[in-house]
Amino acid sequence: MTQGKEPEVKLRGHAKRLMIFIGETDQYRHRPLYAEIVHRAHKMGLAGASVFRGVEGYGASSLIHTSRLLSLSEDLPVAIVIVDTREKIDAFLPELDEMVAEGLVLVDEVEAHRYTDQHGSRVHSSRWRPWQSAG
Repeated sequence: MTQGKEPEVKLRGHAKRLMIFIGETDQYRHRPLYAEIVHRAHKMGLAGASVFRGVEGYGASSLIHTSRLLSLSEDLPVAIVIVDTREKIDAFLPELDEMVAEGLVLVDEVEAHRYTDQHGSRVHSSRWRPWQSAG
């Protein structure tokens, strides 16, 4: 944290969390699907997006994908998490309809607490926090 300054809560209240579960090798127009989702979210001005690579999981195919087996480690599960206002998440859903052919999309109500320093910039810390990725 920046010395001498206490963080203040910049955003507090109701928001929506969007979670998209896809496979690591899923593509959209010859580009990794997770990358396309992140870039479109950025272009549409969403607060931030984080991609998490799973170590094991299964989906509609019921085939378990795991990092422990070399033959199946090429298509690990991926989760993309985006938190923003209800309006921005709702506006982004049609983009997902276009891009995601197979996967699971969850939208749920959350209470968000976003911290910034008193000047509105990110709090500096040695620990990365995904909700501080965007300004």
